[in-house]
Amino acid sequence: MNRNYYAILMAGGVGSRFWPISTTDNPKQFHDMLGAGKSLIQKTFDRLNKFVPTENILILTNERYNDLVLEQLPKVKQEQVVLEPAMRNTAPCILYAALKIQKMNEDAVMIVAPSDHWIEDEEAFANDVTACFKKCEKEEVLCTLGIKPSFPNTGFGYIEYNREDAAQLKKVDQFREKPDYETAKEFLAQGNFLWNAGIFMWSVKTIVNAFKNYQPEQYRLFQDGASVYNTKNEKEFIAKNYPNAENISIDYAILENSKSIYVLEASFDWNDLGTWGSLYDKLDKDADNNAVVNAKVLSQDSSGNMIRSKEGKIVVVDGLDDYIIVDKEDVLLIYPKAKEQDIKQVLNKVKDAFGDEFA
Repeated sequence: MNRNYYAILMAGGVGSRFWPISTTDNPKQFHDMLGAGKSLIQKTFDRLNKFVPTENILILTNERYNDLVLEQLPKVKQEQVVLEPAMRNTAPCILYAALKIQKMNEDAVMIVAPSDHWIEDEEAFANDVTACFKKCEKEEVLCTLGIKPSFPNTGFGYIEYNREDAAQLKKVDQFREKPDYETAKEFLAQGNFLWNAGIFMWSVKTIVNAFKNYQPEQYRLFQDGASVYNTKNEKEFIAKNYPNAENISIDYAILENSKSIYVLEASFDWNDLGTWGSLYDKLDKDADNNAVVNAKVLSQDSSGNMIRSKEGKIVVVDGLDDYIIVDKEDVLLIYPKAKEQDIKQVLNKVKDAFGDEFA
């Protein structure tokens, strides 16, 4: 295994569209959403650990999830858990982790990967990432993996690449925001657009230099702590300075500014598991086309439902099509799949009506 390979596993999100299973105190990445016997973060760690040494995987998460990370990932030591004392989007935490890695190994190349994606062909994933790593070792470039669109999805950002580029890794012309349906159809018709999966590769030198050039204030804020990173004084510095970081995504901070970004079309199937509907798409279905996790289901004139309950619970469904049915202790959600994007708003209403303990 290459000792210069590092990974940042992003595990700080709340995953509110998977409420009521995903909550602020125990979000979706710590749940076995697929009924596979492992949580999403465990599956992601194992996937990365096939080509990145165990000690070179850093888990980026909020302070409140420290114990959950250590409990679910027993191979990980406390010093590998990079804790955010405040939520400041993806750019600050990536810079912070990159500076820690740079202090460990100036020749490091690294992947930034979300902890909650579904990827079945792990060998293909490893091969794609390694191909990007090799380019990053030789050139000062930023690389990303793009997913070939299967339909005009309005829920993803898109990567537009240079259609004249014949290389495997293609020069990115620009990142495009989530489009409306007609624009998404145009993207697919043009043929040089990929879904943005939020998986990035670069050398530690390249990403730190990018922050230095495009986000100088952010760079100075975190560079001031260089002498204390990976020491007992790091926590005090971060607690004092991290809340002063600008709340900005890596896309806006770096990717939209850089002129040296390359995309590799992923050779594996991928799903971001962002909603109950996306989970439904990836699960096996019963004879009535219902996707079931844990429950024992008796269905009558019911199809296309996403059904989840505690292990072994009997669920009887009659005359219901295309619904999300999730039973969790003191919360029962019965909601149309077509309105799944509204679950965030429902969660806010639940908080207002019944209190934060249900969120």
